[in-house]
Amino acid sequence: MTDPHGEQPVKKVRLLLAEDQSMVREALAALLGLEPDMEVVVQAARGDEVAGAVREQPVDVALLDIEMPGLSGLDAAALLRAEFPALKVVILTTFGRPGYLRRAMESGADAFLVKDAPAAQLADAVRRVLRGEQVIDPALAAAALSEGANPLTDRECDVLRAAADGSTNAEIAAALHLSHGTVRNYLSTAIQKTGARNRAEAVRTAGAKGWL
Repeated sequence: MTDPHGEQPVKKVRLLLAEDQSMVREALAALLGLEPDMEVVVQAARGDEVAGAVREQPVDVALLDIEMPGLSGLDAAALLRAEFPALKVVILTTFGRPGYLRRAMESGADAFLVKDAPAAQLADAVRRVLRGEQVIDPALAAAALSEGANPLTDRECDVLRAAADGSTNAEIAAALHLSHGTVRNYLSTAIQKTGARNRAEAVRTAGAKGWL
């Protein structure tokens, strides 16, 4: 159907926006809504609401904050990729941590951008991923290359995450179904790899680099 001037109406890109801070989410939704070819049709405040929201309201692109309650944007992206392989996923972050970029790409994200980028840049990224491009913030890409790969194994990351709340070796061992000695060895190796002096510092260092 055409408009009175005989022009074809613009088919709007349907967006899901997941962000736990309501003011930020509403501001982003309003700015993206000003784009003539975009419409935020679904909003979510938690990562564990994302997949269900897409099942109820199909979208073309999911914009996911990296740090949300319930489920991180990275984990939500992995779930979306498995269930909705054609859906494009854009990860947004406040923190330009190199490790996050690597994990975002491993989760199947199509783009990785900082949240304080201009709305026009975000809108452009949405259009580009729909054309099949992969979009990465240049500064984050450079930082990730200079930082190198995460030196920690998956199990070392698991143990550091479990240690983050001050749990003892015995409590970590019980939670992860490992022996006390195995936990001690993983922690020791993780401390060495992060150049830390103790487990608390290793947790902080690994978290700051986006490895956890």
